[in-house]
Amino acid sequence: MDIKLVNIGFGNIVAANRIIAIVSPESAPIKRIIQEAREKGVLIDATYGRRTRAVIIADSAHIILSAVQPETVANRLTFKENNNNDLE
Repeated sequence: MDIKLVNIGFGNIVAANRIIAIVSPESAPIKRIIQEAREKGVLIDATYGRRTRAVIIADSAHIILSAVQPETVANRLTFKENNNNDLE
């Protein structure tokens, strides 16, 4: 199995095949998910103190905070997939 990685900002990288969703942090349900993850100890804050712009939900129930827009993370993810398909 080939591990694909995606940059989520500031040199932080996540395994692309473990990502379930990339969402915006503005809604109340997402804020609740972030708080519950913080309490459970499964929150990964990769914002480096900047404003959270994307919340990445992993299949391991980890919640990853990123300072990069959700669209940017998604574009990086799809760009990487398209490049890999071109190589095959």
